[in-house]
Amino acid sequence: MSDRVSPARRIALEVLTGVRERDAYANLLLPTLLARQKPSREDAAFATELAYGTLRLAGRYDAIIARAAGRPLDRIDPPVLDVLRLGSHQLLALRTARHAAVHQAVEQARAAAGRGAAGFANAVLRRVGERTADEWTALLTADVTDRFERAALATGHPAWVVRELDAALGTMADGGGDLDPLLEVDDAAPPVGLAALPGLAERGELLDGGGLPLRPHRLSPIGVELDGGDPGRIAAVAAGTVRVQDPGSQLAALALTRARPVRDGERWLDLCAGPGGKAALLAAEARLGGATVVANEITPARARLVERALAGVPGEHPVETGDGRRFADGERRFDRILLDAPCSGLGALRRRPEARWRKRPEDVPALAALQGELLDAAVAALVPGGLLAYVTCSPVVAETTEVVAAALERHPALRAVPTAPVVDRIADRRLQDAERGTAAQLWPHRHGTDAMFVQLLALEP
Repeated sequence: MSDRVSPARRIALEVLTGVRERDAYANLLLPTLLARQKPSREDAAFATELAYGTLRLAGRYDAIIARAAGRPLDRIDPPVLDVLRLGSHQLLALRTARHAAVHQAVEQARAAAGRGAAGFANAVLRRVGERTADEWTALLTADVTDRFERAALATGHPAWVVRELDAALGTMADGGGDLDPLLEVDDAAPPVGLAALPGLAERGELLDGGGLPLRPHRLSPIGVELDGGDPGRIAAVAAGTVRVQDPGSQLAALALTRARPVRDGERWLDLCAGPGGKAALLAAEARLGGATVVANEITPARARLVERALAGVPGEHPVETGDGRRFADGERRFDRILLDAPCSGLGALRRRPEARWRKRPEDVPALAALQGELLDAAVAALVPGGLLAYVTCSPVVAETTEVVAAALERHPALRAVPTAPVVDRIADRRLQDAERGTAAQLWPHRHGTDAMFVQLLALEP
């Protein structure tokens, strides 16, 4: 590829290619490429914005490209389409000078598919650059009457995802109605969340050192946010006593550990522990209270990630590999159980840029069935009087309130614990607008967290 193509654009295109060809996860592939190619700090930041921003808005850019090219997307070679997506993001979101964005795209298209592709890319991107982002939105939505379809085109979300998010907002105690701010935040790059593990790291010390743009999270008592820079430069992160973790995940774990005082000798279970961030936080909290933690993960590779996450917490923290549903036999009982259930992940779209285009509405029923089975297993493994946290990084009704309601019907001795007041008591400042029935529902646009659903459940003695 021509040396006239910037390192940032080369890396970003590699990410898009990996996501398309190998179903790679951008948040795992990009750091690997950056470590291998060692671009400057500025190029690394630009590559991150190019790759993540393009992937978040890929559906919107596809609609624009199809209009500008005058042909359906299936008549555009996939490698060239990736180049056009990158160029569209530069032109419409990053305000890159038109000649620079088009020139580099032409070079990349030539390398991907030859001279004809270069001319095609040049023509399409010049048409894309003739309008602003707002003008393209107006053009694309001019004849669209459905409000969800309009929002989907305007913000780069699949329409079914927009409908699910709006339905979830509508179940909030305040009635929701703030869909547009949520979609807007979903399209913005979030800060990096850090968690200072209790008893092992102090948030104040973290804020004082390193020369990085750090600030305390407004809700999590152990949370810090990093607006830019490499968290790996922080010694405590390298040591494992500070974890990269969204503040919503922090609050979900703390809701379980701090809902009631910890008795010495309690046994805790993290039922679906991978990749291990919540398990590390549970282990740190358990260490302070005299409890022990068992972590379970279904796949060996993810179990190894859990072991790595727990390495920074002193003590013995067994990691088991197996299907969490096996705990339904009730042979082992635990005082507290965290069930961070496999889910659609629609609450973490800002951190997982390609996820919105990978999920399908038909995925949800199978996930909900699995969530119910895991929840039954967790109830069977809970001691009488024990406490269970059902958590998802999805706000979708079928994966949250409906799963909980069905479990309460199946288990008469199980009761829902009002969870928003628990999280409110834990948070640094008063939690606003998080009440969703008996659950706590966090939102990116309201709380600066992923859209974590947290329902505490207690088994009657």
